[in-house]
Amino acid sequence: MSELFSFFNSSASYRVRIALGLKGIAFDTRSVNIRTGAHREAVFVDALSPMASVPALREGDFSLSQSLAIIDWLDARYPTQRLIPLEQPLRARVLELSYAIACDIHPVNNLRILKYLEGQLDATPQQKDAWYRHWIKEGMCGIERLLSRGRQQYGGPWCFGKEPTLADCCLIPQIANAKRFGCDLADYPIAMSIFEHAASNSAFVAAAPDKQPDFVAQ
Repeated sequence: MSELFSFFNSSASYRVRIALGLKGIAFDTRSVNIRTGAHREAVFVDALSPMASVPALREGDFSLSQSLAIIDWLDARYPTQRLIPLEQPLRARVLELSYAIACDIHPVNNLRILKYLEGQLDATPQQKDAWYRHWIKEGMCGIERLLSRGRQQYGGPWCFGKEPTLADCCLIPQIANAKRFGCDLADYPIAMSIFEHAASNSAFVAAAPDKQPDFVAQ
């Protein structure tokens, strides 16, 4: 049985939960509370996550951190319902959008950055929220352009055609977090149509933060 070391509100963990669900892989959730600093405890860092972050996946004696690396490994190990296509140029397009979210948008808005803004730079809650919304707007404008191009080439209802891919695993958690921070998402109709479509897919529903065993209402 796979073990996913996860936090309910971590968008990176959310990506992996979606991937596991799409592939039909059963797993046990091991909660790592990043709000209390559990991800920095030596036992977790040394054994599972050298970068002191969630998620981490363990299967037997093998463990791996970093959400995109985990999903790539799952694709190789469980190739049914591939999330990173093999054929080009579709593979390149899926990775382009996935990296735009995981490398450009998410890092400047994750919890440790927001806590640093408040704790070390004395940003007010209003300034912190303005920071978050600024980077969401800048990033999502680009994402919508990528989705528009993809929709013209591959159709819908997902990011790139009729089946969900890694791009959808990245997009849905990012939108969920943006909604949680009260971002105005009206300018991204393609992204929001994908988000709404995902609400009818059982893997995406089961992976949502409020369905996790460690969920705590805000």
